[in-house]
Amino acid sequence: MRITLDPTCCDGFGFCAEILPELIDLDEWGYPIVGGAEIPQSLLGAARYAVRSCPRRALALTQEVALSTAPRSPAPR
Repeated sequence: MRITLDPTCCDGFGFCAEILPELIDLDEWGYPIVGGAEIPQSLLGAARYAVRSCPRRALALTQEVALSTAPRSPAPR
């Protein structure tokens, strides 16, 4: 699971970086910098809290889905 940021929604309150400083930094204007690293299990609760606490709903948790590389059979005609 990873944290993603919609920068067009963010107003730079900085709550997220206070809650989750291990994964979120702030730039010189107070806007979050989300590195996109995998969230360790030990920080998952704090990550969920940071997402819920965002007043502008600019953060989200995403689960990457592994795509199969196996060949697919052709669609029926």
